[in-house]
Amino acid sequence: MNGSQVSIDNPASLISLPDTEFQAILLEGVSRTFALTIPQLPAELYPAVANAYLLCRIVDTVEDEVSLNVTQKKHFCAAFIDIVKTGKGAEAFAQELAPLLSEQTISAEHTLIHLTARVIEITHSFDQVQIDALASCVETMANGMPVFQALDLNAGLKTMSDMDDYCYYVAGCVGEMLAKLFCHYSEEINVHREELLKLSVSFGQGLQMTNILKDIWDDAQRGVCWLPQDIFSETGFDLKFLTPETEDENFRKGLEHLISIAHGHLHNALKYTQLLPANETGMRNFCLWALGMAVLTLKNIKNNLDFNDSEQVKITRKDVKKTILASKLTARSNMLLSLLFNLTSSSLKTPDWQYAAQASKN
Repeated sequence: MNGSQVSIDNPASLISLPDTEFQAILLEGVSRTFALTIPQLPAELYPAVANAYLLCRIVDTVEDEVSLNVTQKKHFCAAFIDIVKTGKGAEAFAQELAPLLSEQTISAEHTLIHLTARVIEITHSFDQVQIDALASCVETMANGMPVFQALDLNAGLKTMSDMDDYCYYVAGCVGEMLAKLFCHYSEEINVHREELLKLSVSFGQGLQMTNILKDIWDDAQRGVCWLPQDIFSETGFDLKFLTPETEDENFRKGLEHLISIAHGHLHNALKYTQLLPANETGMRNFCLWALGMAVLTLKNIKNNLDFNDSEQVKITRKDVKKTILASKLTARSNMLLSLLFNLTSSSLKTPDWQYAAQASKN
């Protein structure tokens, strides 16, 4: 097939591509960030991690689809759990779901749903340990996310513990899956299995909290708030009054507390990365690029607590390039990585460290 005929908007043009090219094009369509970071992994890990992200994105597509009610979302999530485990039923799943997707769902996700069967076929080309790791992640995510979708989130989550749970279902379980895949890949890494599994949940939470803080106002436009009320109750702000026009010192204090918590989790992300062998620079860069971009995003938020649009705190392409360069220069040295992290993230610490300290212990 002529390369010029291949298009993310045309599922039929992708179906006969080799697995690696097929997954790369889908990744580029649904997430430029992961399309950038996943190829840094060793060749033995790339196929499974790329596939895992596509599986998770299918769950995300179901959860985010505005045309589906809670019952429908539970139905499709339950069906998909079984499909990933068994490798059966993917075509029927796609045929049922695809016509229900709205125009608000991006074209690449429409294509991904149409090609679910091919994605699952690749899943079941892996060995059983890898399949089990992917299936466990999908099951946790697909069972957990509908619980939160059913809540009234206009005034936020009730507690920081609820936010922890949500972040686990959305990102922490992905961190666990990656740790399992990494340990399966290398006996040297597997020596640290228990610590990596623990830190991986915190790693995922740090990244997810950063996204939540960046997207506060995008979510608000959909009538959703993922911030925990108990953090803001301590500063004297009620999230039910939150609007893009909010200019309240008490809200900004609560936001700073959450930045501190996220910083604590990202510090655990650094410790996670430092446990990986120094010679595995691809794996370290995979982690460091995500970590670095999260730190820079949090810094943008901290420096602009009055922002009311995610575009105001997004990092630039120049920032991404700086992150990549800094990671490549320091990836092999734990000492340099600690120094770089401390220098770039010191401003994220607040005088009140009870929240950040708690995050670091988790």
